Amino acid sequence: MSTVSSERRAEHARAGDLRAGGPRTGDSRAGGVGVPGGGGGTGTDRDGFMRLAAPFRPELLAHCYRLLGSAQDAEDLVQETYLRAWRGYDRFEGRSSLRFWLYRIATSACLTALRHHSRRVVPAGLGGPATDPDATYNPAGPEISWVQPLPDALLGSAPGPFTADPAAIVVERGSVRLALIVALQRLPPKQRVVLILREVLGWRAAEVAELLDTSTAAVNSALQRARSQLDQDALTEDDVRPQGLDARHRELLDGYARAFADADIEALLRLLRDDVTLEMPPEPYWFAGRADVGRFIGRRIFRAPGVLRTLPVTANGGQLGLAMYWRDEAGDGRGGELFRPHCVQMLTFGPRAGAEAGAGAGGAGAGAGDPGVAGILAFRDPSMFRLFGLPAVLS
Repeated sequence: MSTVSSERRAEHARAGDLRAGGPRTGDSRAGGVGVPGGGGGTGTDRDGFMRLAAPFRPELLAHCYRLLGSAQDAEDLVQETYLRAWRGYDRFEGRSSLRFWLYRIATSACLTALRHHSRRVVPAGLGGPATDPDATYNPAGPEISWVQPLPDALLGSAPGPFTADPAAIVVERGSVRLALIVALQRLPPKQRVVLILREVLGWRAAEVAELLDTSTAAVNSALQRARSQLDQDALTEDDVRPQGLDARHRELLDGYARAFADADIEALLRLLRDDVTLEMPPEPYWFAGRADVGRFIGRRIFRAPGVLRTLPVTANGGQLGLAMYWRDEAGDGRGGELFRPHCVQMLTFGPRAGAEAGAGAGGAGAGAGDPGVAGILAFRDPSMFRLFGLPAVLS
């Protein structure tokens, strides 16, 4: 559900195009950018606000996404943030940085939204894996909200952390990994905010306390509780840092796409790790283990060669995936083939153990430590195709 009304969207459009880039005017911490000339104003001062504020849009989008777990809601709340800031710019006195002020507005907007929405999950967060790939399961109800991927293209190319030096890119892109986003959604909203600002963005406790209008002691206590929860989730470094992708991973993705195009279950099984998982929101059930995952895909998905077509995608800081289109048996009405959106799959890779090393993506031997597919998160939501900027149909 959209969090910004059509009236506010129209007003935002009248306020100006805040997606336009502009020069980076300060550092990446809370104490960075001030506004030349001190206080706010109207007219040309608001034009200056648009020029100064636009470069912060990618990092504010990432911030809202970490808090909300939804790329679509994050876009709406960033838009709301800029609208609120534009409206109130004549009251901005320059006593804090523009970046800090925008983060305060964005964080407040996100906390308000979270009070009216249930936390977002993935199927594995609802219970243990299903044990029978051939069974019929009840669908999820509308009361369940699902975590969404964040297409890399939405982060844009504006100056800022996502186009900074390589070390900064590693830190920032790692902080939007899907596994971390899923874990963050398990935290209460205030703990989520504190953890993100302190651990991801590196803000000082006093800065976070000022933003949240609370004490430093309360911030430190919330951070301790949040860390304890994440420790229980047993996140690894690989879960929250960008994967070091190389030619082997590209070969693995190509082989995975061919297996789906050819409906070749044996080829697919050779690419999966023994402990692979398959989740398919909005379906509430999920499967674990190569045997069950392979059986489900072989029985339910692989109908015949040529039924599926794929396009590569990237999301959440470089995670590889595929957009999958299903052949419409009615065709395009002129005797040609037509393929309609089916799902967007985001893949997690991991090294194979010695006992499971076998044939690689191209049929050659794969040794221990070579990558295999460790997780498949298939988002069966047509709106994902619009979010990724993908074609509505393939022909």
